[in-house]
Amino acid sequence: MNVLFLCTGNSCRSLISEAVFNHLAPAGWKAISAGSQPTGRLNARALALLASKGVPTEGYYSKSWDNLPLTPDLVVTVCASAAGETCPAYLGPVLRTHWGVDDPSHVEGSEDEIDAAFERAHAILRARIEAFLALPLGELAQDRVRFKDELDRIGKLLP
Repeated sequence: MNVLFLCTGNSCRSLISEAVFNHLAPAGWKAISAGSQPTGRLNARALALLASKGVPTEGYYSKSWDNLPLTPDLVVTVCASAAGETCPAYLGPVLRTHWGVDDPSHVEGSEDEIDAAFERAHAILRARIEAFLALPLGELAQDRVRFKDELDRIGKLLP
């Protein structure tokens, strides 16, 4: 199964999701990330945070959803639509869910406040990815309605 984590810039939240998912996922599962308007660079704080957690990031880059190296089976949007952010809508016959997370790269304040925003985004995304990977995935693959319900439920989880 291929999972696409999608947001607008593909520099922070979708990168964190891609890296954490690939770090935790069983063999045969692969995540990629992309943006509808990619920045062309990865957020340095996101990279540093992942490194501090022991999550590899080698080979990751900011990319457009127009040139994906594989076809996703599942698309997870991670933009914070509740914050007025426009979420890209991936078109195609895939299962879709929304796991909105505030963008820590837009937080202003002290270094500690900015670091805390990045830690929070990582904690939320990791908790959701762990909950996803704990699902009976083989069973749910046969029941798209139930799978979508479970994915939507996970999108509301907070650590």
